Amino acid sequence: MKKAAGLKYKKGDNAPKIIGLGKGHIAEKIIELARENDIPIVQNPLLAHELTKLDLDQEIPPELYTAVAEILAFIYKTSRDIP
Repeated sequence: MKKAAGLKYKKGDNAPKIIGLGKGHIAEKIIELARENDIPIVQNPLLAHELTKLDLDQEIPPELYTAVAEILAFIYKTSRDIP
C-alpha cells in the first residue's frame, strides 16, 4: 500500500512537523497535490512507513532526524540547481 507524508520545517522550529499523512488513495492524493503545487517529492518507502505512524502536526522524533535531514538537504541542493 502506498504511503505518503508531508513535512514542513521553519527556522526556529525544534524539528520538522508532519503536515500531511495518508495511505492508499489518500497518499496518492497527497502526491498529486504536491505535484500540482510544485512541492518536491522524494520517494523513501521505509521513511514513509515510519512517518505514517506519527500524528498530524507532530514533530518528527529524534531517531528520524538524520533520514529527514538528508532529504531536506537533497531538496535544498536540487532546488538551488534549477535556473
